Amino acid sequence: MDTAERRNLLERANRQSATIGQELPETITVGDDELPLEEFLIETRKVDGIPDEAKPLLHETRKELTNERKRLVQRLESAPIDREEGDEIVEAIAGIDRAANALRSLRRGRFGSESRSATLEDHERWLEFVDTIRR
Repeated sequence: MDTAERRNLLERANRQSATIGQELPETITVGDDELPLEEFLIETRKVDGIPDEAKPLLHETRKELTNERKRLVQRLESAPIDREEGDEIVEAIAGIDRAANALRSLRRGRFGSESRSATLEDHERWLEFVDTIRR
């Protein structure tokens, strides 16, 4: 791959709108773990807010996503790759960006007495889901 192609791929990966209108991969790999991206995005949309005890797990997950994105950008910048592999890396970066955006968009929960137990059950299911993708 020549320098101009590599630069174009890097621009695509770092574009703010890289995830808009793009077909995202079904899964993304973070470290050695494969994350079911579509399911993850659907689950985060269901979460109304996050309890305080979930914050460390969310922080760690965001950190892992950020580190994986950096690793992929570095690979895109300097690794000996062909155009097809470069396109795959850009798609993976877009998936990571979408997952990170979903985590950033979660709000702190507002728990009313009548909905507290249902909301907590939803959070527990969601946290179990996040925990399983981190294993």
